[in-house]
Amino acid sequence: MFDWLISPFLQYGFMQRALFGSIVLSVSCAPVGVFLMLRRMSLTGDAMSHAILPGAALGFLLFGLDILPMTIGGLLVGLLVALGSGVVSRFTVQKEDASMAAFYLISLAVGVLLVSWRGSSVDLMHVLFGSVLALNNEALGLIVGIAAATWLALVLFWRALVAECLDPLFLRSVSRIGGPVHLLFLVLVVLNLVGGFQALGTLLSVGLMMLPAVAARFWSNGVRALCLIAVAIAVISSVTGLLLSYHASMPSGPAIIMVAGVAYVLSALLGRRGMLASAVPSRSHKTA
Repeated sequence: MFDWLISPFLQYGFMQRALFGSIVLSVSCAPVGVFLMLRRMSLTGDAMSHAILPGAALGFLLFGLDILPMTIGGLLVGLLVALGSGVVSRFTVQKEDASMAAFYLISLAVGVLLVSWRGSSVDLMHVLFGSVLALNNEALGLIVGIAAATWLALVLFWRALVAECLDPLFLRSVSRIGGPVHLLFLVLVVLNLVGGFQALGTLLSVGLMMLPAVAARFWSNGVRALCLIAVAIAVISSVTGLLLSYHASMPSGPAIIMVAGVAYVLSALLGRRGMLASAVPSRSHKTA
């Protein structure tokens, strides 16, 4: 058992880099996913993960599989899509979810066309699904930087983020910080999706953000506890997924997301607020 769990990470440098990168991503992405879930913006995260594809594809066309141009391109296009959908919903009759769906579908189509235009099917698969086992020092530095920026923002603006998440109308009535905090949150979402893109690709990067968050919802109700539980589920999913990819010859990114999906199903069944707990009649009496 020791060899099965530890040996891959001791013998191979690429497994060590994959482990470190996926754990840092878990610590960074999972709390952002909790706020997305509490804002009822879970599908927005999925849309944004597709929206970064054209920028990453353009960076790939101009500079090849170079991390910095692909990252800058994905970040700029992701922010452009977020702001564009917000402008359309603010100044037209269309709701934000509909405008976001339109923007991300256009972005996804343009990104696939760009990669297919100059690249091969292997390049397209790399951009869409990533390769956590191919993380280099440059990619790890980027992921660590994004994680540090995310946690710095969470520490400095925690109360404002929670207030804007749970009661945005109240926050805007007592402070002018509501709009800037919402914009800051969108920037954090795009940053973490760009970081996840390096390891999991544009299609799966949102998985490590949302699945641990929605699984944690079955275990607790407090925001801090939700973030900690989501991080724990994401880390366990990352480690288990990497071990499965090594021993069972599975693709590493899909294996990590599959384990997170299993954690979600188990949480929905066995969690403190899951199906089985809801089916058992409570013996406690409510008091006035």
